[in-house]
Amino acid sequence: MKRALVRLRNSGFRKFIKRHEKYAPIIFFVAGFIFDSLTLGRIDRLYDLVVLCLHMSSLTIALFLYNLADDGRWKNTILGRYEQYLPLAIQFFFGGLSSAFVIYFSRSVSLSRTISFFVILVLLLFANELLKKRISNKYLQFGVYFFISFTFFTFIIPVFISEMNTTIFLISGGVSLFCTLLVITIIYGISPSTRSEIHYGKIVGLILSIYVLINVFYFFRMIPPVPLAMQTGMVAHNIELENNSYHVTYERDEWYVFWRDHKSEYIHKPGENVYVFSSVFAPTDLKKSIYHRWIWYNDDSSQWEIMDDIGYEITGGRDGGYRGYTYKNNVKPGLWSVEVITDEELVLGVIDFEIVIDSTLQPKRVVKRRF
Repeated sequence: MKRALVRLRNSGFRKFIKRHEKYAPIIFFVAGFIFDSLTLGRIDRLYDLVVLCLHMSSLTIALFLYNLADDGRWKNTILGRYEQYLPLAIQFFFGGLSSAFVIYFSRSVSLSRTISFFVILVLLLFANELLKKRISNKYLQFGVYFFISFTFFTFIIPVFISEMNTTIFLISGGVSLFCTLLVITIIYGISPSTRSEIHYGKIVGLILSIYVLINVFYFFRMIPPVPLAMQTGMVAHNIELENNSYHVTYERDEWYVFWRDHKSEYIHKPGENVYVFSSVFAPTDLKKSIYHRWIWYNDDSSQWEIMDDIGYEITGGRDGGYRGYTYKNNVKPGLWSVEVITDEELVLGVIDFEIVIDSTLQPKRVVKRRF
């Protein structure tokens, strides 16, 4: 054992860390991000659940050990020899958990929701680089930990109990708040160095502020309803159900429009139906009501008008998401938007298109795709 420790102390890895000490935290953050990007898939898969729980547990342990290191708690122990790696471990698990959440959110075709979480990750990276003490700044450390913890519990609890709604979200946030304040209180109580660096009232105020802010975002429908995610959404000319498969006929957009499959200009013939197809991923056994909210832009009043809310039930567990569609046959020309929402009116995704009523026009790139 002793020889192994000596070899590790003299290893190329240790020399690399020493040589690139300035950038090591970011390297480990990105490493954690990439690791989960390559290995995670479904939030309700056993492997994913184990990895997420291990990441969260390991992050908590690393945070605890690191904050007691300045008090000499690990002096003359194995931990003492390698305590310099603790902040790197924290960065790795921060990156791993952040990447996991982005993976699950990126299932949604609502690009704005995905981008918002990428922006948060980028802000974490820049905040970590620009702050003079980087991860040693305990306010930053505990603040990021609470954000990660909040997101973790809002994913995990609905998966375990196969239910999600506003009450479950509030319970998840409450569990995260309790656990984070418990960790901070324990560290603050037994670590003199922590008490000298932060004010307990300020750190509790910071955590409560983040808690309130996330809840405000939720009730203003600025974050998607995790762990649901819309995987496919398109406007179509026809939909047929055969042998439990949906055959969707739609017009494809130009090849260079990589962010959307269907063409946004919908050529409509009077008397025909306009279909909107969507597939929504949900964890196994989770049942939820989903609605297609059809909205039309009134040029005269310069306002969006809700035309219809058409709903159906989904059941989780299918890899490609629970499939469903709605349609209208008495539509007006102009801009349309179909929001895929939950019964709490949280937005899973948005399908935008413009209806053009012109008998001289014909769709050009019509394809039939099976879902």
